[in-house]
Amino acid sequence: MTDEAQLLAKQAAYIDTIRGLYKRERNVGFIACLVGVLVVIWARSRPETPPWALWVGIAVVVLGWACFAYSIFKRTAWVRSHPFDPSA
Repeated sequence: MTDEAQLLAKQAAYIDTIRGLYKRERNVGFIACLVGVLVVIWARSRPETPPWALWVGIAVVVLGWACFAYSIFKRTAWVRSHPFDPSA
């Protein structure tokens, strides 16, 4: 029973490590998408906004998604290079 508990503890620690990887980039991506959407809503709802505001908002949303994609690719590369080893 203790071997199974130790295995579950190691597996939980491994999953926690994966979840913590590139967290800053994911948070930056989330905030960028949020700000970009707010700028797009502002540009579309108010007729007196400058015409460039819509494009700036879209660019910020694309930047946020790029941060998300970067973190996904880097985490996948880390998991492939560090597979779970129960004997470690």
